[in-house]
Amino acid sequence: MPEHTSFLSYLISMFPALGENMKNLGHTFVGNEPVGEHHAEPVASSIFVIILIIALAMAARKQIQNHDQSVIPDDKLTLRTFWELFVGYFYDLMKDMMGPKRAKRFFPIVGTLATFIFFSNIIGQIPGFLPPTSTLSITFGCALVSLGAFTYYGFKENGFGFISHLFGPWMGPAFVPINILIFAIEFLSTFIIRPITLVIRLMLNIAVDHLLASIMLGMFALFLPIPILMLGTLVCVVQTLVFSLLTSIYITLATEGHEDHGEDHGHGEKAAAH
Repeated sequence: MPEHTSFLSYLISMFPALGENMKNLGHTFVGNEPVGEHHAEPVASSIFVIILIIALAMAARKQIQNHDQSVIPDDKLTLRTFWELFVGYFYDLMKDMMGPKRAKRFFPIVGTLATFIFFSNIIGQIPGFLPPTSTLSITFGCALVSLGAFTYYGFKENGFGFISHLFGPWMGPAFVPINILIFAIEFLSTFIIRPITLVIRLMLNIAVDHLLASIMLGMFALFLPIPILMLGTLVCVVQTLVFSLLTSIYITLATEGHEDHGEDHGHGEKAAAH
């Protein structure tokens, strides 16, 4: 991703003390390589997104504190209805995939990822802002959360069986080399390929979309990039959906072994089949 100059770049460069602190941070954690505005901007953008999400959530919380009024739906799109639609959509998506029991249990992780990724994507549609998810380090962090979630819950639900199933079916001592080969392939696919595909897919789609919008905005008149911005908004929504959907599938597959009863098991088998 090429270096961009955004509002945050100017803000960081306006405060010499902040720039000096970033240099010290680079010497501490990176070595002797200094950290400039462009290197620090993805982290600053992520912090800005987190603060924005918290502020919007607190504002929506005030609107639903009055229980008598909150049960009556608004007749237009408000901050409250946006959160209701956003949270309800992703919860229903997980419920259809893994059943209501596991959806309620794992929604805080997947929902938090979806919220951060969506707002990080969509902020790039505002001229002058850089989407944090167009940076490899930020998408790598999101993928690590997904990897840690399905690994942790896989071990918690299935114990050593979460790893032993990677060897494939036991066919006797004569087939041990085949089982070892199956394990190597499955281990690579589960713990390496999955996070890498999550990282690359999200980063490249958002980075290319943001770069294309920036080029169009710089080359043409104001109204011409509007279709590009509309397409970019669609990309932001789709990439949020894809990342959340894949994370939900990975958690479903990792925890499926101990859900052998009721509705949850039926939904887990459906997710595994897909």
